Amino acid sequence: MMTKRVCVIGAGPSGITALKSLLDQGLDVVAFDRNQEVGGNWIFSEKQTHSSVFETTHIISSKTLSQYEDFPFEEFDPGVSDYPSHDELRRYFQAYARKFGLYEHIEFETMVKHCAWVNEGEWRITVGQKGEERIERFTDLVVCNGHHWQPRWPQFEGEFTGEYLHSHQFKRAAPFADKRMLVIGGGNSACDVAVETSRVSAKTSISWRRGYKIIPKFLLGKPTDIIGEGLTWMPLGFRNWTANLISNFFVGPNRLYGLQKPDTKFGETHPTVNDELLYRIRHGKVHPRVNIARFEGKTVHFEDGSQEEFDVVIACTGYVLAHPFFDKDFIDYSSGPVPLWLKMFHPEYKNLYFVGMFQPLGCVWPMAELQARLMAKELAGQWQRPANIRSLCEKEVKAPHFKQIDTPRHTITVDYHVFKRQLKRELAN
Repeated sequence: MMTKRVCVIGAGPSGITALKSLLDQGLDVVAFDRNQEVGGNWIFSEKQTHSSVFETTHIISSKTLSQYEDFPFEEFDPGVSDYPSHDELRRYFQAYARKFGLYEHIEFETMVKHCAWVNEGEWRITVGQKGEERIERFTDLVVCNGHHWQPRWPQFEGEFTGEYLHSHQFKRAAPFADKRMLVIGGGNSACDVAVETSRVSAKTSISWRRGYKIIPKFLLGKPTDIIGEGLTWMPLGFRNWTANLISNFFVGPNRLYGLQKPDTKFGETHPTVNDELLYRIRHGKVHPRVNIARFEGKTVHFEDGSQEEFDVVIACTGYVLAHPFFDKDFIDYSSGPVPLWLKMFHPEYKNLYFVGMFQPLGCVWPMAELQARLMAKELAGQWQRPANIRSLCEKEVKAPHFKQIDTPRHTITVDYHVFKRQLKRELAN
């Protein structure tokens, strides 16, 4: 039996808190990351890389609910924005890594090529570095490779012969000056891209296949999620109903903006936090469209029978939950479901952990920090997982926090506050 030696895949927001928690327990740990720095998706690059942020990206959760307990923003920079930019976040994560001495435990510019499970005490990890490969042995594996890097493309009849991109490739609006733009999607990336391109384009339209709920970033002068936090004493269903009522009061119905009415209840899809889209629509800068029926050259035909020519189509249609270092017949969560207890514990492989592989209605890394602490406690022998782990995994799939629509995008959703309470409860045991 090997002495505990832990492998962490990724040095993004989840990977660095996993690394810190393991080091806090005195464990031997190595993190591998393909980049040259910590920060993961928040390292902006104009090249098409792992990163999905673009020039003007800001987080959609407030700084208050987007910080590590071990390193609050006040300690990092008291003047950080209410909704921090990608650059503020990059600097925050790098300051975290410096503060807790993480850099000496990270191998940068290293790709994890393959992970082979041997038994409950061994993994064989193949890594690539500077054109060479090697195999290393670890007792435990922690997966923190993120879930916003492999584009999911929509399928439409026909072919678009203009420029066809995914939001993953969008880095700044300037290259689309004076072009006729169509943005596909109603999520946060889609609305951001529509807003940004509308500042320079000849015309920007946005195509929705269904109605989405648009949430303002501020209510009564406060970040919206802070208002929401004040409702957490309510049962989840009543809280969602109240949040929907408040949002309708401040924003009004979608029909006033020419947008489809949502056919789902609040929480059944990811809400979109971008009231600037509504501002741009009402100022004639973004033009709502229904779902696409088919492409024909540069002409896009819509399901309401209308058609229009565009120079560029940008598909903001989300990402595939991908783990290319696993054999497909070993683990493949790309189309769901994801039967992991607390979104991290596998029902069969006890020496495999996933940290940060969930999508909260809020920020990921505060809960990733709690997951990481729980994982580290188990590896240090200070906590024991329940004996009925398999049934707990099945229950999590059958009884999620939200009864969301059945799409691959909605397989890992959690409620920020409920999930936080669950993790805190286990940590207290």
